[in-house]
Amino acid sequence: MKTSSGEKVRFGIIGIGNMGTSHAKSLTGRIEGAVLTAVCDMREQRLEWAERELPAEVKRYADAAEMMGSGEIDAVLIATPHYDHPTLAVEAFQHGLHVLIEKPAGVYTKAVRQMNEAAAKAAEQSLVFGIMYNQRTNPLYRKLRELIQSGELGEIRRTNWIITNWYRSQSYYDSGGWRATWEGEGGGVLLNQDPHQLDLWQWATGMMPKRIRAFCSFGKYRKIEVEDDVTAYAEYENGATGLFVTTVGEAPGTNRFEITGDNGKIVVEDDKLTFWRLRTPEPEFNATYTGGFGQPECWKCEIPVGGGGGEQHEGILRNFTNAVLHGEALIAPGEEGIRGLTLSNAMHLSSWTDDWVELPIDEEAYLEKLNERIEQSTFVKKTGPEATLNVSGTH
Repeated sequence: MKTSSGEKVRFGIIGIGNMGTSHAKSLTGRIEGAVLTAVCDMREQRLEWAERELPAEVKRYADAAEMMGSGEIDAVLIATPHYDHPTLAVEAFQHGLHVLIEKPAGVYTKAVRQMNEAAAKAAEQSLVFGIMYNQRTNPLYRKLRELIQSGELGEIRRTNWIITNWYRSQSYYDSGGWRATWEGEGGGVLLNQDPHQLDLWQWATGMMPKRIRAFCSFGKYRKIEVEDDVTAYAEYENGATGLFVTTVGEAPGTNRFEITGDNGKIVVEDDKLTFWRLRTPEPEFNATYTGGFGQPECWKCEIPVGGGGGEQHEGILRNFTNAVLHGEALIAPGEEGIRGLTLSNAMHLSSWTDDWVELPIDEEAYLEKLNERIEQSTFVKKTGPEATLNVSGTH
């Protein structure tokens, strides 16, 4: 066991806003082997909330470094705005703490790569590093990954993901001054809502594109300066192609993930997984069929998956705790956060330069373009009173 208490992992949360609040509630009695011993937030009103709502023994800090050096915690859960994730993670490793970060891993891959380097050194001290990719607990995507990785689908030819049910109203963006600004959040739908899908896109298929061409619209549907509508096209080394379409401004939205391979097509939609399975693989049929018009026999198979959406955030918390206490393999290793972020960075950079972007991306070029947008921004955001929103039922 690698904790000071020996029996439980003592968690400290940095940032008790929307997600941090939810995690705080989970860590007060719902995760075996875990206990919340401290929270940290710069906002006095959130610390007052913690005093009212959390157990009296949970200590409260306004300074993250003070909490990290207090000796009160074994692990830190970072639930701050995105820019701070890598910086705080590196600092936590330096304090000898296990680290679990919220998604995304950061805003730009250069900082995340540096975080991963620090994590590699921390691993030599048996420190655990995870990321809150809770959709990896969803039985739909776990089964999808299993079918693809086992070769059941054959070689992948095409992926299409239409994920337009991330509806967000203007009031959502007005609830926090940092939201949907280049300086405060570093992006829009790709950084806030879609990190899950961008991760699942590569995690389920086991493939990263070789290049991306993307078209982002900035402030198309909402009074924000970052992207709220994206269409991206990807190409892979094996000749496969991919399409990724997302927005926060459509209602009703669609969530349909379609993957075509040599052996048929898998569709994930409406919480169902359907495998349109070819009796004869397409390459084999094409090589042997002599009848002119015709196509392989196809069976529609409804693939059974476990009920519900999986354990979600609490599943990741439970797995991370068990990884610290018992060496359980992580569902979402923190180092893998750079993959989805690479995809979103590539989409931004492609749109900014109006050109293809090769992967791995030019990290310095991306950071230069991002800083230009921050420095040249004339956007004045109108916000209402800052609010901590109820995230129940979101992902």
